[in-house]
Amino acid sequence: MLIGEVARRSGVSARMLRHYDALGLVRPTGRTGSGYREYTSEDIRLIFHVESLRSLGLSLRDVRRALDDPDFAPAELVNDLIRRTRLRIADETELLTRLRRIGAADPADWEEVLRAVTLLRALGSESAGTRQRAALSSVGDGPLPVEALVEAVLGESDPNVAGALRWALARSGDSAVALLAEGLGSPEAEVRKRAVQSVAEIPDAAATDVLRDALAHPDIVVRGYSALALGARGVADALPALIDIVVDQTKGVDAADALSVLAADPALSDQIATRLVARLGQGAPSARRRLTEALADIPGSTAVRALTDLSHDEDRTVALTATAILALRDAASPRPNTVEPSRVGDARRAN
Repeated sequence: MLIGEVARRSGVSARMLRHYDALGLVRPTGRTGSGYREYTSEDIRLIFHVESLRSLGLSLRDVRRALDDPDFAPAELVNDLIRRTRLRIADETELLTRLRRIGAADPADWEEVLRAVTLLRALGSESAGTRQRAALSSVGDGPLPVEALVEAVLGESDPNVAGALRWALARSGDSAVALLAEGLGSPEAEVRKRAVQSVAEIPDAAATDVLRDALAHPDIVVRGYSALALGARGVADALPALIDIVVDQTKGVDAADALSVLAADPALSDQIATRLVARLGQGAPSARRRLTEALADIPGSTAVRALTDLSHDEDRTVALTATAILALRDAASPRPNTVEPSRVGDARRAN
């Protein structure tokens, strides 16, 4: 069979068959009277053997070794091929990720593409300072690579860099919220924490909805950050969780501040005071002290009555705290049940 026919039937180009011949991989057994290469059935079988080995990723040099050495053991070579293939896949995956991030930013011109590439490289730097500067500089002219920023913040352990990334994401609008919400489902506690912290700093309604849903999250840390953020936004759904935080001592002062924001709504102030008083009989003495302090910025007669009773409490610290709060409330305004939040809040922190 002549070379043209072999090329047509095997799918290997005539040029490659000549290359195989020159390398000594597959040499045609005969020649025609005119000097043309003539392949036998055994030659064609060898061509398919070479092509099969090449399909595994072997170089022509490796193929030659496999064909020439009768004692050739393929296991070592196959394992090396596996290693090289994994590295190649990792490189290609990294490239695909980078391209996807650039595409997601919807660049308008090559200048924006180059800016995005520079930012992505800086976010992947081993230097925390470089990463922080990249995050701070990401907000400016051109589209914001939100996907890259979200991935960076979810994996960032340096608090300064993480803060810069959250700042950048807060200025991205609600485009980052859905991606961060996916982080709340991560099996890693730190990733969930970073995700909820980032959502908490985004002021959009979409972020508020995610935080409201997160109040029922199985992770207590996620629930806590969600409640604090919602309380600061005046979302009443956070009320039960905020009181739990006061009782449990985790970020108790922050929770009390959030309760004071909610208590600015007259429809909620007595409800908050009632809930705080209901918890006074539960938990350790330290919890009762924190609940007393939390009543400081809650206006209304219910809070005043509770503080009056607590000023005679058997626990001296509780009694002194309640007495001090009542004195500040009286000094703040001649009107009954009126509070000056800043002064009462200062007293709570002093205690």
